[in-house]
Amino acid sequence: MGRKILLEKIGIEGIQRFDVYKHSGGYSAVDKALKAMTPNEVLEEVRKSGLRGRGGAGFPTGMKWSFLDKKSNQPRYLICNADESEPGTFKDRYLMEHIPHLLIEGMICSAFALESNTAYIYIRGEFKYLVGILNKALSEAYANGYLGKNILGTNFSLDIYVHPGAGAYICGEETALIESLEGKRGNPRLKPPFPAFVGLYGCPTVVNNVETLASVAPILNIGGFLYATIGNGKSTGTKLISACGNINKPGVYEIELGISVEDFIYSDEYCGGIKNGKKLKAVVPGGSSVLVLPAHLILKTTNDCPRLMTYESLAEGGFETGTMLGSGGFIVYDEDQCMVRNTMSFSRFYHHESCGQCSPCREGTGWQERILTRIENGEGRAKDIDLLADISKHIEGNTICPLGDAAAWPVASAIKHFRKEFEFHVEHPDIVKNIRHGNILNYKL
Repeated sequence: MGRKILLEKIGIEGIQRFDVYKHSGGYSAVDKALKAMTPNEVLEEVRKSGLRGRGGAGFPTGMKWSFLDKKSNQPRYLICNADESEPGTFKDRYLMEHIPHLLIEGMICSAFALESNTAYIYIRGEFKYLVGILNKALSEAYANGYLGKNILGTNFSLDIYVHPGAGAYICGEETALIESLEGKRGNPRLKPPFPAFVGLYGCPTVVNNVETLASVAPILNIGGFLYATIGNGKSTGTKLISACGNINKPGVYEIELGISVEDFIYSDEYCGGIKNGKKLKAVVPGGSSVLVLPAHLILKTTNDCPRLMTYESLAEGGFETGTMLGSGGFIVYDEDQCMVRNTMSFSRFYHHESCGQCSPCREGTGWQERILTRIENGEGRAKDIDLLADISKHIEGNTICPLGDAAAWPVASAIKHFRKEFEFHVEHPDIVKNIRHGNILNYKL
């Protein structure tokens, strides 16, 4: 069994409640941080741990915190990015639903390290039921002296507020989130300046993902050096993976970074293998915005070594043979799945969610969706495949925020690795139309 850090107490009955969480060792990290450590010492422990952002970017958390402008006399803000909306990703929702006090404890320790007295949980608008869970947990923390003025009799004070968004995927981008939190349209900002200097209300701000902040409490409990011994190389600690698709056991799993992708898919401890005994066709390992890889590249690297569940191993080979761990939205496709149809579905999502601020994304995502829909409906033209690849190149790297890249990469990688499927759709429109109308259940290339 792999080591559990974040989900260690998830099965304890009543763990949502403060008294149960506290009795099981909860809030001990807050006691340790506020009574026995300085803010810089907390930051240093996080830096030692090697913790990387769990929302997708994988940037070292301690380094990100160290960028915060501490020379100005302005207030500093901590924002928890709970706007989880990447297709295939649902692990943050799971954490907030089942063990909300772990997030609150991590936020208190993080705010102390940043010397911030105000923090926000910006939660996705569709997660309305979680707002009540979080507010109840926050009320319990206030009632027991872990939030508010002079926490535990120290000089540190902190208020945490829950702010529901309006359901825009773009608000998962930190600067768009800040704009939305300020009451404006959620459009990403040009950077620089970065939020560490000019963030919420023009003040120094740190934005971290739910899983990232929740990891801070156990890091302080066990120590940064010990946490860094878990995992593989620069991919330290554990990671929550949202596993779905054609697998026997979909769900949220906590893995030690460094296990092989093959073990994760086929082990009974995790995904339990491909459903109905079918063959693996492809995997999207980090949510819909990363590159899809065929089975032969996801199970083995170019050096014929096992592909590992780490930031580095999944990225091996770059855009030719690699992908990204991303948010950990692990989507598995079996041999019967149509990659054209799945790519079209992703493109429809990114077209719908584009904020429209940048022309390449605003226009390009629409072109992608229309061309893919045409191909999937058996109305594609020979030139459409290369046209799609060309559009992706013109979107990638030419937008203010990463949504443009997120829209381009799935299309480009699907064409690169599954071009024969796209060609089949164009060359055999009658078969494709029959499949669409249910007259043919499947086809083999």
